[in-house]
Amino acid sequence: PSTSGTSPRWPWGPDDEDSDYHQEPYKESYKDQRRRAHTQAEQKRRDAIKKGYDDLQAIVPTCQQQDFSIGSQKLSKAIVLQKTIDYIQFLHKEKKKQEEEVSILRKEVMALKIMKVNYEQIVKAHQDNPNEGKDQISDQMKFNVFQGIMDSLFQSFNASISVTSFQELSACVFSWIEEHCKPQTLRDVVIGVLHQLKSQLY
Repeated sequence: PSTSGTSPRWPWGPDDEDSDYHQEPYKESYKDQRRRAHTQAEQKRRDAIKKGYDDLQAIVPTCQQQDFSIGSQKLSKAIVLQKTIDYIQFLHKEKKKQEEEVSILRKEVMALKIMKVNYEQIVKAHQDNPNEGKDQISDQMKFNVFQGIMDSLFQSFNASISVTSFQELSACVFSWIEEHCKPQTLRDVVIGVLHQLKSQLY
């Protein structure tokens, strides 16, 4: 057969004419994949740390206050951490203080409840026996007796106590208690007040 006028046929055919210039797509090596994954993980870690410090700065009040020693510069991580520690310690102290106040209030509430029960019992007893206690001393007379006793004690207190210094005050108070608040002395004071008010009692 004649081959004149025909171009030679190559084993790879005419469609593969430019196949020598076709490059395979780049395949990332395992080492490159690990490096890229490590870089991404490190960036996420840095972003998380930055967000944590930003959150602390937004939450801690002292981080928001103007520090003139620093000026308008952004607070360093060390300063943010120190201010956060100081603020946490402050909160712990406040918490302890509030717990102590709550404890005191609970004791006061308990005392008030006991007083309430006692008063309710007194009122109930009075309601059950309305005629009982008609001849009892009035509240005004009780107050007059109390006032007389306190006035007498204050006169001796005022004459014996020096307030020049706390040391003198402390010494004088103990001396006054030993001299004017003995049971026999208080008994005499009460009797004297009752004698003064005897005309009002009858």
